[in-house]
Amino acid sequence: MNAMPFLKTCCRTLVALCLSQSLAHAALFEDDDARRAILDLRQRLEQLSGTGVAQSKSQSDEVLRLRSALLDLQGQIEALKSEQAKLRGSHEQLIRDLSELQQRQKDVQLGVEDRLRKFEPVKVSLDGAEFWVDPSEKRDYDAVMAVFRKGDFGAAQLALSSFGQRYPTSDYMPSVLFWLGNAQYANKDYAGSVNNFKRMLSLVPNHPRASEATLAISNCQIELKDMKSARKTLEDLVKTYPDSEAAQAAKERLTRMK
Repeated sequence: MNAMPFLKTCCRTLVALCLSQSLAHAALFEDDDARRAILDLRQRLEQLSGTGVAQSKSQSDEVLRLRSALLDLQGQIEALKSEQAKLRGSHEQLIRDLSELQQRQKDVQLGVEDRLRKFEPVKVSLDGAEFWVDPSEKRDYDAVMAVFRKGDFGAAQLALSSFGQRYPTSDYMPSVLFWLGNAQYANKDYAGSVNNFKRMLSLVPNHPRASEATLAISNCQIELKDMKSARKTLEDLVKTYPDSEAAQAAKERLTRMK
């Protein structure tokens, strides 16, 4: 029996087996086909050399070829096993690199979202109105009002005027004008106070603080000794905002002015 076809078949089987295995198969070299190929070669060697019968030269050559093939096959298996270990190591490193890259990507994304959030409009509820403003605009308004609440009306007047110049179309403007008028009244700038209260009323006639602004205008006119205008303002207040607390105060003042 010529063993070379059999050897070639075994080699082809093992090579095909080795090449078809992926990195996920950790037991590549424990495969039954590989073990069977080696066992078959060894069995063939035993049949040729272990019978105790004198061998012909052709049989001796066949034994040598089989032994050489067996050693070569084992060498290939060891080489493939070593290569698989390297590839497995590379694969594990790639997994670690991918995990680190994904974490960095997540960190960058979170950082970008945090930065973008600083520029996203925020919803504000103020004096019965709701509107959206830039975060920087809200911060500026809050800072201005903090100055007003401290009672530093000189600084508040400057801050409110500066806000109005910076954000002339802001939805904050009616409230800004109201508090600016109050700061000017406290600073005895009565003419300027009247002007800003009237600007507020022209922007939002139905503003929740409109009746207060109208009463404040009459106060400024009284301080300016313009009693005729003050009386007219109080009468308009009673007609326009009859159910407000400011209207009740206006009626009392009208009674005293007679």
